[in-house]
Amino acid sequence: MVRASQVAANVYAVVLAGGSGTRFWPLSRQKNPKQFLALTSNRSLIEETFHRLDGVIASAQRFVVCGKLHAGPVRKRVKGLKASQVLVEPEAKNTAPAIALATAHVKAKNPNGIVVVLPSDQHVANVPGFHKALGKAIAAAEAGSIVTLGIHPTRPETGYGYIRSGDALPGGEKRVAAFVEKPDRATAEKYLLTGEYLWNAGIFIFRADVLMDALRTHLPAVALGAEKIAAAVGTKKYAATLKKEFSKWPSISIDYGVAEKARHVAVVPGDFGWSDVGSFNALPEVRPADADGNVVVGTQAVVIDSKGCVVWAAARPLAVVGMTDMVVVDSGDAVLVLPKHKSQDVRKVVEALKATQRRQYI
Repeated sequence: MVRASQVAANVYAVVLAGGSGTRFWPLSRQKNPKQFLALTSNRSLIEETFHRLDGVIASAQRFVVCGKLHAGPVRKRVKGLKASQVLVEPEAKNTAPAIALATAHVKAKNPNGIVVVLPSDQHVANVPGFHKALGKAIAAAEAGSIVTLGIHPTRPETGYGYIRSGDALPGGEKRVAAFVEKPDRATAEKYLLTGEYLWNAGIFIFRADVLMDALRTHLPAVALGAEKIAAAVGTKKYAATLKKEFSKWPSISIDYGVAEKARHVAVVPGDFGWSDVGSFNALPEVRPADADGNVVVGTQAVVIDSKGCVVWAAARPLAVVGMTDMVVVDSGDAVLVLPKHKSQDVRKVVEALKATQRRQYI
């Protein structure tokens, strides 16, 4: 089992950094999306993601998958990455193509290598606990399973997908009985009561050859293209092969494309202070609050007679007076004000800015 002080020679990390993070507008923009924001500490979320791999996965065995627009920012924020570790997608597609691309690179290095796929924009409070769960998942993946990490739910959350766990397996993991869509409130409350359901964190662990076999069965065009890309890695044919093969692939998630259909899919339940930091409403989970429950970021913020607010002052004085459970964000060139419970609706602002041709603000 992998421990915090043990680096596994055959394990490779793949960090997915293609998200747009529109729910964090006006801080998040097309050129500077959520994964590049310092939302939980003084480091960006993608830096935190790499930092928590220290001692478990060697720096030289880590990849990032992103689009052309974000390749530069990735290299700027994640120090020490070689050009070969930044895998640039020719066009924006979903997680199955991104993971297939990265798996092709791992296969070119080590066909039996273990791949750990991680979103770049999540928070983990208990890193040793994360390492422990990851160690169990790697052991199960070595034995031939496609493994995901499931989070014990603490509330009837409607913003997450769920995993219904099945029979226990010898390594402490459980069979995946089903992947479940985001539920309504009543359904989420039922899930919580059964004890069978876990939050889907979007973290997958598998042997490269096992995923390639699953792709051949469920996404054969992707598998064929990935084999060609793997053969071209490190050659002059790589760029042309990548562009040609990637263009043929469907835009589909790894959940829909593979995990929901594959045999031998397991889940390792975990409790390690996980959050997907999905909106401003989630910041009180990952940042300390004052005595009145306000999360205040920025020395220019002035908060008076207010409770339960999220206040973010980027560059100039921002005063919030007599407000309760509100989000007030000043990015320097744009301001957002809304009730905390409406935080998911921030993406509607981005849609409205696009519709009114104010693209300089997105």
